[in-house]
Amino acid sequence: MAHAKTSYVCLPCRAAYKQPYDRDRQRICPRCAQPLIHVGSAFAAPRRRDTAAWRTLAVLLHAGVRFHKSCCGGPGYRPRSLGEVRERMTYARRSGETPGRESAAAPPGSA
Repeated sequence: MAHAKTSYVCLPCRAAYKQPYDRDRQRICPRCAQPLIHVGSAFAAPRRRDTAAWRTLAVLLHAGVRFHKSCCGGPGYRPRSLGEVRERMTYARRSGETPGRESAAAPPGSA
């Protein structure tokens, strides 16, 4: 049985690739030769021309947020704009949680 594929992203190229996961192997972007970032199997890439979505994604990835599937809970809270990212970072600081914690509840008022 083949292993499931997971997503990798190149932020400078605004490109996403599905490849088999291998912890010991560093993935390289075929366009710019920069290292790819492992984002998880529940990731949905924004359109290449959507600069605001890619900027938001970059902030999320640098904060440690990843998009992994969960058997029961789903991928968890996903901010869609820079304003929602700021709210999440403020909420994480006040509650003592890490910004990338997938099982964290959404900040109040962001339903």
